[in-house]
Amino acid sequence: MSSQSLFEKYGGFSNVSRVVMAFYDTLLDSDDIGPFFDEIDMSKMVDHQTKFVATLLGGPASYTDHQLRQLHSHLDIQDPHFDELKVVLSGTLRDHGFAEGDISAVLQEFESRRPLIVSA
Repeated sequence: MSSQSLFEKYGGFSNVSRVVMAFYDTLLDSDDIGPFFDEIDMSKMVDHQTKFVATLLGGPASYTDHQLRQLHSHLDIQDPHFDELKVVLSGTLRDHGFAEGDISAVLQEFESRRPLIVSA
């Protein structure tokens, strides 16, 4: 019997998309994070982020390490920004009924990508 991924457990792309939209509702109000999204096509951003979060949940969409590094290389994302993203992601997952253990697993996956996203 195969084990169910978190992506499957929490409803696949349709639910992940709702989580991502709520995630951005919070981020865009942030004085520290919101400015990163000025001049950004948010419909495309939500689509990309939905695929990324799906990856964190063990879903079918994925970005390579090279792609993640390249997508973020022009931004000046620092550790405090990444830390705020983790807090917002955690709260958003909690608000959408994710179990604490599952939230921890997603945050661990997210944390493993810190070196690809945060500026050196």
